[in-house]
Amino acid sequence: MRTKTIWLTALVVLATVSGARAVDGLGVGLILGEPSGISIKKWITNDRAFDAAAAWSMSEHERFQFHADYLIHKFGWFNPGVQPGKLPFYYGIGGRIRLANDNYRYWHDERYHADRTSVGVRVPFGIEYLAASAPLEFFLEIVPVLDLAPDTHVGVNGAIGFRYYFR
Repeated sequence: MRTKTIWLTALVVLATVSGARAVDGLGVGLILGEPSGISIKKWITNDRAFDAAAAWSMSEHERFQFHADYLIHKFGWFNPGVQPGKLPFYYGIGGRIRLANDNYRYWHDERYHADRTSVGVRVPFGIEYLAASAPLEFFLEIVPVLDLAPDTHVGVNGAIGFRYYFR
């Protein structure tokens, strides 16, 4: 039942986001890292966007995570000579819900945690390459995370990925 709920949630999110631009459209792709899964992004202005992902942990623990972020892109912060595309830095704020079905301990904690849902805040930092000749985007990000409920816990997510933009 839990798996069906997860897939239904992912499909509803994908169906409710619409648009058209690689800075014009809806980008759908994959993220690889911790966690790994399906990613979507919707540009709302030339330098602002929303992204979201439905992802699974690659560790030995069974975890599903849904996250959504508001992103601000800074074009021209550094000029490595990448042409003809664009290479913006981005940062933002967002939230995550993580469903865990495991029995584990944090390295600093003697308590065991199992079958729980946690809610937290994400602060993504990343860099992406927006291809000029194709509706593609490649990105690398690192994301400090602060879980707030049911316990506080600090962690880090990181990923590389790509998105294809439907026009």
